[in-house]
Amino acid sequence: MDDYDARLVELYDGDNPDGADHEFYRQVADEIDARAILDLGCGTGILTVTFARAARTVVGIDPSPNMLAYATNRANGRSVRWMLGDSRDIPAEPFDCAVMTGNVAQHIPDSDWERTLRDISEALRDDGVLAFESRNPQARAWEKWAGAEPTLRDTVNGPLREWYDVNETEPGQIVLTAHNRLEDTGEQITEQLTLAFRERQLIEQQLREAGFVVEGVWSDWNRTPSTDGSPIMVFETHRVGSTTAA
Repeated sequence: MDDYDARLVELYDGDNPDGADHEFYRQVADEIDARAILDLGCGTGILTVTFARAARTVVGIDPSPNMLAYATNRANGRSVRWMLGDSRDIPAEPFDCAVMTGNVAQHIPDSDWERTLRDISEALRDDGVLAFESRNPQARAWEKWAGAEPTLRDTVNGPLREWYDVNETEPGQIVLTAHNRLEDTGEQITEQLTLAFRERQLIEQQLREAGFVVEGVWSDWNRTPSTDGSPIMVFETHRVGSTTAA
């Protein structure tokens, strides 16, 4: 997929409103009195702009031009430094806190994932915090997506019918094809995503190898310890110093 369709980007905030997840990430940043925050995979910036305050630097990075265009033009958009790219484009300045939200970690392919963790580690100060969430593969969320009936709803672009095709290409790798049909025009927008469902033990190992200590893995936004059946895994970590990972 080259980019998200701008008409679907307009719907993102309504489908993913500010809530308990955003409050958790704001709390993580406030608990360490973060003065520089990195939001990697910031999307439309709905959370990113709420980090902004006096004497705090906020950087939002995303590979989608349409997402960033929306973020830049939102209220308070000028309070954030927006950058097009991925972890390789993180500016050379130390950050106190980094977040990856909206399950963005699952959108990063295995070939780039470990490099992404190393890039974030190098961008953080010693004891800097990294927090992110990922769906628990043990809960097999993709099976619910595959079995869901098409839905129809009203949007700013008229009635929209939506449904999914799901293909497990290999263990932990899910290709999700999202079908979106604008009923007034008959136009169909198809977007294909590859999502990586990584096991908790693997993610913890990769974090350690990138120079992080895992402080907790939570099953919700209230820091309830994760279990094998938890739908999500919320990772809260901190950097322990320079890493020698290759």
